[in-house]
Amino acid sequence: MSRFLTLLRTALALGAPSIARVLSYRIGVRLGLNPVRRLRAAVPQGPFFAPCPADLLPVTAPPVTDWQHSASLFGHWVVALGSQPPDWLANPLTGQRVPDAGRMWWQIPDFDPRVGDIKLVWELSRMDWVLAFAQRARNGDAAALQRLNVWLADWCQHNPPYRGPNWKCGQEASIRVMHLAMAALILGQTRQATPALRDLIQLHLQRIAPTLSYAIGQDNNHGTSEAAALFIGGSWLSSLGASNGLRWATLGRRWVENRAVQLISEDGCFSQYSLNYHRVMLDTFSMAEVWRRHLGLPAFSARWSSRALAATRWLHAMVDPSSGDVPNVGANDGARLLQLTDSPYRDFRPSLQLAMVLHAGRRAVDEPGVWNHALSWLGLNVPLKVAKPASSCQGNEGGFAVLRKGRAMAMLRYPRFRFRPSQADVLHLDLWKDGDNLLRDAGTYGYNTESQWMDYFAGTTGHNTVQFDGRDQMPRLGRFLWGRWLRTSAIEGLTENTEGVHFSAAYRDAQGARHRRRIHLAAAHLRVEDEVGGFRQRALLRWRLAPGPWTLDGCRLTNGVEILTVQGSMPILRCEITEGWESRHYLEKTPVPVLEVEIGQPGILTTDYRWVA
Repeated sequence: MSRFLTLLRTALALGAPSIARVLSYRIGVRLGLNPVRRLRAAVPQGPFFAPCPADLLPVTAPPVTDWQHSASLFGHWVVALGSQPPDWLANPLTGQRVPDAGRMWWQIPDFDPRVGDIKLVWELSRMDWVLAFAQRARNGDAAALQRLNVWLADWCQHNPPYRGPNWKCGQEASIRVMHLAMAALILGQTRQATPALRDLIQLHLQRIAPTLSYAIGQDNNHGTSEAAALFIGGSWLSSLGASNGLRWATLGRRWVENRAVQLISEDGCFSQYSLNYHRVMLDTFSMAEVWRRHLGLPAFSARWSSRALAATRWLHAMVDPSSGDVPNVGANDGARLLQLTDSPYRDFRPSLQLAMVLHAGRRAVDEPGVWNHALSWLGLNVPLKVAKPASSCQGNEGGFAVLRKGRAMAMLRYPRFRFRPSQADVLHLDLWKDGDNLLRDAGTYGYNTESQWMDYFAGTTGHNTVQFDGRDQMPRLGRFLWGRWLRTSAIEGLTENTEGVHFSAAYRDAQGARHRRRIHLAAAHLRVEDEVGGFRQRALLRWRLAPGPWTLDGCRLTNGVEILTVQGSMPILRCEITEGWESRHYLEKTPVPVLEVEIGQPGILTTDYRWVA
């Protein structure tokens, strides 16, 4: 099939309304037709936050320790902080500043090689520090309140309205709105916001509203974030007497409810097929719901509530209870919103606990811990009842199967692409035991990096699946777009008996290669049968292992505690440990051992992974 026909079929899969929204946005901005090009506003003059009301009691939960002497970007990269605000227009890891940063935002390119990844410039301007300073100010730290006002004034001075890289993305502006609103809630200043804070919220909503259609056309968390910011910011301004607040709030509410119904399946899977973006969406909805309750606004629709609850339960099924970690599946740009705890970046329990309390009225995590801190800061009580995750579950609309037996969990990814996939990870398998990720996904690494790394991490090479003839399962059409989306050709649903849990799924790709994966999880072992055929020259099975002292004897692999063996119904041409890479945090890559098993004929490869029960 020609590239043109592949593009055409992919466009049809994306949907005409979405494509029309994106094209109209780009044309409108480029030609100056979109009203966002005509926005002008003065730089707000502080102070932005006043001292806490005298009757506002301190919170017993501790403030985060970040943003005092250093900051942890993307939950990993530590940068030192001085006595002065940081440089908002520079890459904090390299010091490279954005050239001509005073330009209007639409004149700045998406990917400028002189700057590197623009997400590094944006990270400081997501205003996680606003939350950290607000926490300390709430508990009586006058210096933190002063620092909060100084940093906000400095940010406004160096990022005048609609100029520079930090105004380029509507989602980035939306994250600032949500964090400012949560800080005001923590400081008891939602009803008596200062004029400067009201002005700052208003000029952000003026930036978000004209380009909302583009965010909606993405069918991802851009739309959920921008809709939530309009709802939160608009209802806030309306409560303060602003004439345009109600219009923005109404628009935001409409699209918050629409995005939940359109992008979250009934089984809870989010459109981006990503664990971390799922958390971003849930945190966004949590902030919208906290804000709605705080202002005493009408409840969101029943369909919104049911989808938010389904998404919460979906995440609950994925989280490892002992570590809070999740499979490193799907695109991961290091995003984490509403950071009110000192929990590690990869601990999803704080977000899960907040969402479960809001949408189910129950705790997701039974034991006390840092996952309850956000509840304290947001004025929520810890419910008495506990929600238990399903032992095993199948999300057939999104293409995820979770198998649990004893202390082990396996997760299989299979193709149910109603929305565009971000990675060629079909039939990838994750294995966990007691919080340890035994068989693991490579992750994402970066969005603006060398093509070899983008191809490695997002391509088939970065996953525990079979690769045919050295190519990806789907052709890459762009930085964030794959063509010829795969479909499940056969499926055997979850079954469970005294011996273990079983599941099977299969696909056939556009070039005729076929793969059926059967998995059986027992208390002390995992068995995987990979039936393959239809390839031209070779097929390559990869198992991405946890780092450790692995030794290989033939096709028997051990680290002294666990044993992995592979057998074939056909001759095995090669079975060896190679060096691979994984990214547990954005822009971080570390080596991992990878078992590669190569064959040249169709047949069945059987993998058996055993551990001490």
